[in-house]
Amino acid sequence: MKKPWSLSTTVRNPERILPFLKVLKEIEGESFDEKWQEKFQTLLIQNRLYKPTGLSEKHLNYYETSEDKMSFEQAEEIFQHMLSRSEELRNDKGLRGRTSVAPLTKMWLAIAKKTMGWVKITELGNAFLEWKADIGDVYFRFFLKWQIPNPDSNDYKAEDWYNINPFIGVLHLIEKVNEKSIEIWEKDKWLSKQEFSLFCPTLINFEDIEQYAEQIIELRKQQKDKDKKEQKEIFEEYKENFAQKFLESTDKVEVEKLLNNLKDYWDNAIRYFRLTRFIHIRWGGFYVDLEPRRQIEIQNLLRFDNAQAKDFEDQEDYLNYMADISQPTLPWETKEEYIKIVSNIVEDIKNYEANLGIAWKEIVKYQDFNESQLKDYISELRDYRRYLQNQENHEKSQEVEQINQYIEHLEKIYDFDDKPILLEKLSSLGLNALNDALGIKPNYPVGDDNEPTFTAPANTPDIECYYENFNAICEVTMLNSRDQRYNEGQPVMRHLRDFEVKNNDKKAYCLFIAPAIHRDTLNTFWTAIKYEYEGQKQNIVPLTISNFTQLLKILIEIKKSGNFLKHQEIGGLYDKIISSSKGFADSGQRLASIPNTINNWQKELKF
Repeated sequence: MKKPWSLSTTVRNPERILPFLKVLKEIEGESFDEKWQEKFQTLLIQNRLYKPTGLSEKHLNYYETSEDKMSFEQAEEIFQHMLSRSEELRNDKGLRGRTSVAPLTKMWLAIAKKTMGWVKITELGNAFLEWKADIGDVYFRFFLKWQIPNPDSNDYKAEDWYNINPFIGVLHLIEKVNEKSIEIWEKDKWLSKQEFSLFCPTLINFEDIEQYAEQIIELRKQQKDKDKKEQKEIFEEYKENFAQKFLESTDKVEVEKLLNNLKDYWDNAIRYFRLTRFIHIRWGGFYVDLEPRRQIEIQNLLRFDNAQAKDFEDQEDYLNYMADISQPTLPWETKEEYIKIVSNIVEDIKNYEANLGIAWKEIVKYQDFNESQLKDYISELRDYRRYLQNQENHEKSQEVEQINQYIEHLEKIYDFDDKPILLEKLSSLGLNALNDALGIKPNYPVGDDNEPTFTAPANTPDIECYYENFNAICEVTMLNSRDQRYNEGQPVMRHLRDFEVKNNDKKAYCLFIAPAIHRDTLNTFWTAIKYEYEGQKQNIVPLTISNFTQLLKILIEIKKSGNFLKHQEIGGLYDKIISSSKGFADSGQRLASIPNTINNWQKELKF
């Protein structure tokens, strides 16, 4: 029976890719037999990248020490605990290690298979480790080549009508639907999330792209001029019939299983495809479109590749292709196309500059550049455009209506998808709103629309804040259990210390925002606040999301009175929170005192 393609078993959690790869690098050159499969999994445990269930209090404490990682002997204890709880693992001790390495090998960041000799990090994998490629580059390179069927997997077979590169196929489908919508003068183009969910994961052959686009247009015609209730009824009936045709079965259990799976598959696909910067989300997240700022690249790609799966002689031939960072040649990597890309970005930049009322950036005579110089210049211009987009965010954030929206979204954070990403974005926007910062710099990767595609990388602060009199970092998390201390305690203090060293001309703070502050996290921070971290005290200000929204509500009152909150006042609040908690021995009392400290600070403001 046919099944839709899925990314959930292929790439798994993006945030785990880089740290897992770093650990695998430690055993590069070793044969990935059962012994080294076991060791790889043990090293993941040692580095606190994997935590099995059912751990004793003793084993849980291994994850909560102040060191960056537990001892190898402690990790071995936990690995043996895993074996004791699973007969399957006792019979195959390397199973968990093979499972953990699978996303790295499927994305061709590494070669780690018993049948293929020693562990090797590929060129793309090393570029990722050396920060010469970001997570968007990695996923783009992977999706550009990932096809079904392929010689390295038995999940999909050609005889079952599988023949597609899913990523490129989805780009073609969106393009076709846009073209056909324009032809019939339809107001709505793009793909709705419902349409994406039904048609994209079930697009398993490139020859069906045209037909699928026609089906989407026909479905829209059926729904046209109907009210929302009728539109929903039409769609529900349509997707039931569609699922039966796809499965070639009327079995209710199978049909319902397919439709339920599609809910998960489309969410993963959009999230991961967005990382490539070729997908744009419109209308508050309800529609999926091609990124308009990458039209030259996209149009060249669609002309160059019809989404048909390529033929390979054998598995080795396929693996060599996947591991070769120079393949395929990107069709826009010519001087002529690079010049078009530069021209489009320059036009975009001038529009931002005009709207912001700032002087135009000097544009060099790029027409004389060679391909390599043009590529570098494109990167420089995109960085500058992001700077302008951040400036635009700062200006918009000064509006009371915008601040109210930030508060509303923060208070309903659990209602949204991708909550960690949204919390970083809202925290950044809220910090922009609060005062006269010289610059608020979020470190999350973004698309060309400046919308975050993922959370900030693990080796940097989530947000950097620069002021005239002091500087700060902001770290956010959606964790509120005891895992919060393990994931955030040491990294937050380390990020702050690195930031202090790098910007040693001013006092530095760390704002830590979470739904709730776990007592273990608070006590960890308290040691650094009251005593020291690496020999010096630190200024860490723990705030719940509720505390942060309290600040934004105070800001609205100040703005409505015609006044402006300066960064010196915020710095004063940070000092009050740190000093006022010194009178409490109990961590719970320290945390409970923060709302009162904020209220007293508000009363002292001279507005």
